[in-house]
Amino acid sequence: MPEDRQRPPVGRTPNASPEKLRHRILGIDPGSRTTGYGVIDTDGQRSRWIASGTLRVGEYPWPDRLGRIFDGVAAVVAEHAPHEMAVEQLIFARDPTAALKIGQARAAALCAGLKSGVTVHEYSPKTVKLAVVGTGGAEKSQVQHMIRVLLALAEMPCEDEADALAIALCHAHSMGIPARGRAAASWRDWRP
Repeated sequence: MPEDRQRPPVGRTPNASPEKLRHRILGIDPGSRTTGYGVIDTDGQRSRWIASGTLRVGEYPWPDRLGRIFDGVAAVVAEHAPHEMAVEQLIFARDPTAALKIGQARAAALCAGLKSGVTVHEYSPKTVKLAVVGTGGAEKSQVQHMIRVLLALAEMPCEDEADALAIALCHAHSMGIPARGRAAASWRDWRP
């Protein structure tokens, strides 16, 4: 195994936080050249950024990329010990070859999480954008901006990083808010 395969993924890691939220989620934005990851802690009402970054594998031959994605996601799981992993679903692509490669990259990331015993959830890109931006047709720049605002990041994350953090936040929102603190999501939900 090449030495550089053991290196941790490129990313950012925060300072130690005194307050710990109770649930850790790893979001993955799979790609055949760059796979984004984002780790957050949440309690169902608040979420905090823990780490994020990208696994850049585009310069390697195709089979090696899959191994590097697997190893990179496994390293993130080992370092941050998430309770759950959320991954973007594969959407229809005009280029079948590109769709196949993204599907294989997804599989490598999914297998790394599952092998480590992490529960995996999947979300469509439209669902993720709706949860984070408020519209399923949001642009990448809107997702980046909302991630920076929602997680109080000092700088704008790159697209792949922002997408991974958005997937993690989408899962945090879908987990539900404890009944005692839940507000009505719309007028239809309101009960006196």
